[in-house]
Amino acid sequence: MTATLDFISSVPYFAGLDGPVLKAIGRHVFERKAERGEILLFEGHPTDALYFVVAGAVKVFKTSADGKEQIFSIIRPGDSFNDVPVFSGGVNLTSAEALGPVVVNGIKKTDLEAVIREYPQLAQNVIRVLSRKVQELVSLVEDLSFRHVTGRVAKMLLEYAGDGDGERPRLTQQEMAAMIGTAREMVGRSLKSLEEEGAIRVERNRIIITDLAALRELAGVA
Repeated sequence: MTATLDFISSVPYFAGLDGPVLKAIGRHVFERKAERGEILLFEGHPTDALYFVVAGAVKVFKTSADGKEQIFSIIRPGDSFNDVPVFSGGVNLTSAEALGPVVVNGIKKTDLEAVIREYPQLAQNVIRVLSRKVQELVSLVEDLSFRHVTGRVAKMLLEYAGDGDGERPRLTQQEMAAMIGTAREMVGRSLKSLEEEGAIRVERNRIIITDLAALRELAGVA
């Protein structure tokens, strides 16, 4: 068993389960390591497993025919990726790439289905996790449709700006643009605007939040 019971119990899919059940699940879990830039999943390839980030960060994205990238989310420790195709069947809907050295745990599709049949209490956790994934996608569509670029950048900074815990990745302006559906140049202009508003300070390629209330107001969040 490569996954610790403490980690398994921290994963939303397995929250609230007792020790014997966690041990049974742990026997199906495998570990995988990757370096920055390594592709963990390829869009369009057959789905084989559900993954959980143990350490590091993974970006989940799609690439258009002309090479344009749209990042859907940055997956951090304790969260999962490749959820939907594992349960719906078919192929991977997105690709996944390591943003730095990462460790992930996985459970094969067939093993996950067997565990759910054996421990039906897992089904409620599955429903909760997939419901949250839908909410995240709705929020992304809402941002892309109704929020101006500077507001999107401000909102993203609130979620992804480094907070000293060592777990949040440092994103390039190109990656930021791919997350919010705009051009890198527009991200640069938005950062300059936020700096002029006194909400942030850009220092040697680091973005420091100097006025959290102002940044939240500019992001349009409560």
